[in-house]
Amino acid sequence: MEEIRIDTEFIKLDQFLKHCGIAQTGGQAKMMIADGMVKVNNQVALERGKKIRKNDKVEIDDQYLFVVV
Repeated sequence: MEEIRIDTEFIKLDQFLKHCGIAQTGGQAKMMIADGMVKVNNQVALERGKKIRKNDKVEIDDQYLFVVV
């Protein structure tokens, strides 16, 4: 589990994927989300604008696990 620090109240899911280096572009992040590859707090997230806040856990394709601090 890798910790990702944010300095704002929240970050949108598609921006988070770019911030942590999983997606290179917004389009790539959008496709990953639409394909159901991303879970937030153990639930599949299909909204690219979903707000990610501190203490949320983001899992990508059962390979990467991030916790927001």
